[in-house]
Amino acid sequence: MIDFTLPSLGADMDEGRLDEWLVAPGDAVERGQVVAVVETAKAAVEVECWQEGTVHQLLVPVGETVPVGQVIATLLEPGEEPPAVTPGPRTPPSSEGRRRITPAARQAAADRGIDLGAIAGTGPDGAVTLDDVRGATPAPAAVGAVEPAPSGGEREPGGVDRSTETRRAIAAAMSRSKREIPHYYLTQPVPLEATLEWLNRENASRPVTERLLPVVLQLKAVALAAHEYPDMNGFWSDGCFQAAESVHVGVAIALRQGGLVAPALHDVASKSLQQIGSDLSDLVRRVRVGSMRSSEMSDPTLTVTSLGDEGVESVLGVIYPPQVALVGFGKPMERAWVDDGRVRAVPTLVASLAADHRVSDGRRGALFLAAIADLLQHPERL
Repeated sequence: MIDFTLPSLGADMDEGRLDEWLVAPGDAVERGQVVAVVETAKAAVEVECWQEGTVHQLLVPVGETVPVGQVIATLLEPGEEPPAVTPGPRTPPSSEGRRRITPAARQAAADRGIDLGAIAGTGPDGAVTLDDVRGATPAPAAVGAVEPAPSGGEREPGGVDRSTETRRAIAAAMSRSKREIPHYYLTQPVPLEATLEWLNRENASRPVTERLLPVVLQLKAVALAAHEYPDMNGFWSDGCFQAAESVHVGVAIALRQGGLVAPALHDVASKSLQQIGSDLSDLVRRVRVGSMRSSEMSDPTLTVTSLGDEGVESVLGVIYPPQVALVGFGKPMERAWVDDGRVRAVPTLVASLAADHRVSDGRRGALFLAAIADLLQHPERL
């Protein structure tokens, strides 16, 4: 018998509310299959199962909040027979049965008073999407209905202000980070003249939809450098550092209601620039509609954040525990650059590193940052 527990979806998660079961007792499940939707302080997350088997019992009813690590279902291993007597409560199926409804669509329907049962889904396998809800007609407002709060905060049906909950969760994680992790910070300017010329040549031969963005080069450069300096890629856990085997880069993305999440792009070092760009577009789109997966939220091995679009010159970030490093990029802008004794204007980017002093020191951090800078100046090696 396999115990399926509520996974931790980040350092800022202590508990989660079960929004939906997508399987029922007797269903066969595969590794990586989405089996439930769980509401965290930041967003609804699709929880994947990482063991093959057959669903035996669903132990937590929809709507219940449980702590991380609690057993929420049991699975039978392949070939295992169920016990003769099955104790414990069985959970009735959710009101929508096993119909697929994205978390963002569910939230939008609740906000607008729309009956999901009356909407035809146009997503994969007939899933109801956010666009389906947006195209539906809201139900007439009930007599005496309470007007939305004027604060502008996005509220849950139970009256919980999600933006407040999100900010509280972020504050808890960042307070823990600053309290427990001895940060050190480094910055390095990176001339981008050759990089942008290469990028322009490369994009000139590509269709518009396949053109590369500078951030794709940044992600690949960080991942390759992390392979070379594994003390920047992994977790501080149980009083020691555990290096990660692969580089799963967490990408800081703003949420609609405010706040940030940093879900992972997996195995970035081994992917082509084209694949990274495609995966990044998909990830951003799903974050914005509230459709993230548990594997993306639980296993980033280091984080990249960029505020260049906001005009920020450099970023000195806070490490997301239990990770041990965070790389930041500011806005590319022309700066005075001395080259062979001549001063000229060169497009330049400031790369930064926040790293954990329990795992590395300033020299290792400087070498790691220099490796990133070198790769960014030689994009043909990415």
